[in-house]
Amino acid sequence: MLKDQGLHTYLCNNAERLTEEWYESVNKTRKGMYSSTDPAVIQRFKSQNLAFHKQFCVIFEPGKEDVSEEFQQFIQSLAVDEGHQQTPIEEIIEEFFRTQKQYAGLIEEYVFECVEDVTMQQLNAWNQGVVDSIHSIILEFTKQYSEAATRRLYAQQEMIVEMSAPVISLTHNIGFLPLVGEISTYRAQTIFEKALAQSIEKQLKKLFIDLSGVPIIDTMVAHQIFQVISGLKIIGVETALSGISPQIAQTAIQLGLNFSDIKVYSTLKQAMQTETLSLS
Repeated sequence: MLKDQGLHTYLCNNAERLTEEWYESVNKTRKGMYSSTDPAVIQRFKSQNLAFHKQFCVIFEPGKEDVSEEFQQFIQSLAVDEGHQQTPIEEIIEEFFRTQKQYAGLIEEYVFECVEDVTMQQLNAWNQGVVDSIHSIILEFTKQYSEAATRRLYAQQEMIVEMSAPVISLTHNIGFLPLVGEISTYRAQTIFEKALAQSIEKQLKKLFIDLSGVPIIDTMVAHQIFQVISGLKIIGVETALSGISPQIAQTAIQLGLNFSDIKVYSTLKQAMQTETLSLS
């Protein structure tokens, strides 16, 4: 009862009109891509909207029984699109509901202009098909949007961590790892994974880890520091710590961490001078 060639043709023929009417009525004062005045951006999301209509019309096409996989791929491409990712999810969902109203109006128009004997049962089936499809699309889009946003967040966090704690080469085989700010368990794990990788890449024999910019660490982070020191030792990199604050020292003592096998200095300058690497 949902499939109807006449309705399918009518909707497809009016797809461009739907897009233009949709854009004209968009609230352009909101955040995200809908407020853009850049012609290229406007053209891109109008093209995306038109492509959506061409995909959506297929649900009424006779002979097309299952278009969910094809539509899912299209929805995924929208969800990861930069413009959509920069637009609040609630505003995008609102546009889906506005599109649903557009289709209800267009179906009513089709019945009035082109069909003389449509039954109420048939009309209800068409409208329900639109509602059910939009509902499924919103669920799938929200899922894909959230997953894409999470991936972007993790990627940004990794980039920030990597940029905030690089291993700096002081000589051809001596490196320096300055740590600054509060260190979360996630940041500690990422930093020290990078430290191991960069120490191998740079073929270091010695690495100075300076903690003077770190106000305090928790139990997990303290263990992470000692694990990376052990890891560096295994790959042949000697480690020296400097700038340990009283708070960090107290945490280490409470944890029963043993500093006897680690060279510890009050300042980075002292560490470098003692290790025969002058700052001057």
